[in-house]
Amino acid sequence: MQAKKQAAEFKYVFEQVFTEVSKAVVGQKQVVHGVLTAIMAGGHILLEGVPGLGKTLLVNTLSQAINADFSRIQFTPDMMPADIVGTSVLIENADGKHELAFQQGPIVANLVLADEINRATPKTQSALLEVMQEKQLTVGRSTIVMPEPFCVMATQNPFEQEGTYPLPEAQLDRFLFKLVVGYPTEQDYREIIERTTGEQTIQVNAVTNGETINRLRRVVQRVPVSQVAKKYAVRIVMATQPNSEYASKLVNSYVRLGASPRGIQGLMLAAKVRALLNERFAVSCDDIRAVAIDVLRHRIVCSFQAQAENITADDVVRDAVENVRTPCF
Repeated sequence: MQAKKQAAEFKYVFEQVFTEVSKAVVGQKQVVHGVLTAIMAGGHILLEGVPGLGKTLLVNTLSQAINADFSRIQFTPDMMPADIVGTSVLIENADGKHELAFQQGPIVANLVLADEINRATPKTQSALLEVMQEKQLTVGRSTIVMPEPFCVMATQNPFEQEGTYPLPEAQLDRFLFKLVVGYPTEQDYREIIERTTGEQTIQVNAVTNGETINRLRRVVQRVPVSQVAKKYAVRIVMATQPNSEYASKLVNSYVRLGASPRGIQGLMLAAKVRALLNERFAVSCDDIRAVAIDVLRHRIVCSFQAQAENITADDVVRDAVENVRTPCF
């Protein structure tokens, strides 16, 4: 009975936040759903899409709906790590003497938008590695723990590559989801015109808070996973790895690097969220199949031959899902 009540509350809060965000963000329901799923699972999100599709608006609106601190970092080639994490500055104290004090950077917030993250140099990108994995900063001998909930939402343009520095696999692996933001539909364009070029004012209300999000994250962690579902998820991940016992001919021919152990962690967390949204306190193989592409697409490196033949990481994950059978005892 307690589990059913927790699942119902989880779904209610999720839908309330989804409704508020949808007031400002037209269309993109799958993207909004994916972002909320990642936040509830305690993960970070990489949003890929051309400029002007509402990625910044989505993150900003979400921060209002959950009453969280929002910070935006515009990445540029001349940005330094100190511009993100903060630096020591000379200040004058009450006695008129000068002393060094640490000034926190914009990374210290609940929701951090890392806009056009691939425009920063690798040195600056690496400043996010510790904070995304450990949720803390080490500056000199001091350690700053990030406020909870904490989530980094990074954006990148998939087409314009001049002046960019592609994210290394080690950093891509720290994102729970990679979500592809597509163009709006014809009906969405009409709605965008109505909402943004007329007198209509969008009011987004705070429907939850950080304390509730943190509590619901603990509910996600308590969702049980059967041995069948665990075995199925493991085989899906192994099926993306070349020369593994579950790899297909397509994977062995076109994949250079398969999903890492973080992939299995991501599958479990995202599947648990999906189970709760269906008011189930148990993960099924269907839950794992439903989240597989968003969790694994950025953890797979395809060969040059695959690129030449237009075979993508999404194709690899679909192939893994189609070829791995549901285990049975």
